[in-house]
Amino acid sequence: MPSAASTRAGRLPLVVWVLAAGTFLMGTTEFAIAGLLPQIAGDLGVGLSHAGLLITAFAIGMIVGGPAMALATLRMPRRLTLIAALAVFALGHAVGALGSSFHVVLAARVATALATGAFWAVGFVIVTSAAGPARAARSVGVMMGGLTLANVIGVPIGSFVGQYTGWRGPFWALALLAALAAVFVGRFIPPTKQGTGISVRAELRALRQGRLWLALAAAALIMGGVLATYTYLTPLLTDRAGIPAGAVPLVLLVFGLGALGGTAIGGRLGDRHPMATTLTAAAVTALALLALIPLSTGPVTAVALVFLMALAGFTVNPVVTSLAVRFADDAPTLTSALTTSAYNTGIAAGSALAGTAMNTSLGLTGPALIGTVSAALTLLPLIALTLTGTPRQTQTVAQHATPAPGHDDTTAPLPARS
Repeated sequence: MPSAASTRAGRLPLVVWVLAAGTFLMGTTEFAIAGLLPQIAGDLGVGLSHAGLLITAFAIGMIVGGPAMALATLRMPRRLTLIAALAVFALGHAVGALGSSFHVVLAARVATALATGAFWAVGFVIVTSAAGPARAARSVGVMMGGLTLANVIGVPIGSFVGQYTGWRGPFWALALLAALAAVFVGRFIPPTKQGTGISVRAELRALRQGRLWLALAAAALIMGGVLATYTYLTPLLTDRAGIPAGAVPLVLLVFGLGALGGTAIGGRLGDRHPMATTLTAAAVTALALLALIPLSTGPVTAVALVFLMALAGFTVNPVVTSLAVRFADDAPTLTSALTTSAYNTGIAAGSALAGTAMNTSLGLTGPALIGTVSAALTLLPLIALTLTGTPRQTQTVAQHATPAPGHDDTTAPLPARS
């Protein structure tokens, strides 16, 4: 395990990378299901739209279940919470793979969503604490990079494997990998015990801060803008930009690479210049989405703008996430879960509005217009945050976790510097 000294020198602790791997698995299961829906619908004897409830149920489980699980596991040792979340995640996929009823698979998806919410809520607290306040955004960027990488690598692999093994094959693979991840978490994250002062009331008290809700609003709006367009990107590319259907996966790969790059940029710049980074990125996102409306008739400009909207849009994510955790002071767990809920709420609302806009006279450019408005509105909470001021980098989080006797507390925050 890296020491505090190595962290000061610029290296992130190993726990950050371990949790990023866990996030990769959970991001894969959230998004890969879309490519497996036709197989699931045919095998379980339901309609395609009915099978789509598997996606809706997961999103609802994340929105509602994340905060609920964060509170339910508040007094559990964080390492135990992560291991339990991965175990439920693995079990849920095994049950789903064995299920012959749609309702069984649906229930398994809800269980895995609850586990994912718990994992992310605790994971964000651990990585920001382990890396120290000066590298909080960078550590969150690495962990969220696992989610982005899931779109670039995990989703295509899951869909590819599903073509040869059936939809149950990826389920079994995710169950096995989650079980292995639980072993790694047990090995590389030291045991901790929760402090006696931690309470649900303390976590709820953090919700009174206006700055916290501004950060959550920015998270929801920026993701709503980008994903509103991304959800209906395929028809825009094929019917308006003239890109062959067979080449669409390559464009989606370009989007994933842009998102991965944006997450890395936000993680690198967000600790030193959080507001300048987010304001610039949100403005560029809005401009890219706006330009997509008239310039999506050409394949080259369409692909370039898709890359730019992903690059700029995902730059905001690690910064507002780390700010939200920082605003929570000594009660960050519920805040981390609410940040995940904010992203999923933005995605759900943005996608719904984009679908409605596409059925109007706006046609295929409707989703991009919705995305433009949402990304532009992101500037409002960010400007408000700039005017109210952000906490100093010396702010520490996750103070309640104390090392178990006989173990080095490598997840403790670094001492505040003057």
